[in-house]
Amino acid sequence: MQTQSIDTHNEAENIIISLLREKSSAKKFSLIRSLSGLTIQLSKRAIKRVNKGIDENQVNLIFIDLHYGRELSNKYQKYLKQKRDNA
Repeated sequence: MQTQSIDTHNEAENIIISLLREKSSAKKFSLIRSLSGLTIQLSKRAIKRVNKGIDENQVNLIFIDLHYGRELSNKYQKYLKQKRDNA
């Protein structure tokens, strides 16, 4: 099997792949969900670091804009305004 990662030794990669193959689908999904959550958390932390003093809504808007596009970010912003206006 060809190595998938340039920075991982072939033997180590084979062990990792065999361990993943032994996991149930539910466990694999749990791992993916956990890694996705961590990635989102780290991305938002970086946004806060670069944009000091912004609130959570602003962090979320920047995150959505960067990862999902301006159109969805604008829709989220309108949703927040409607929610605020109806409160």
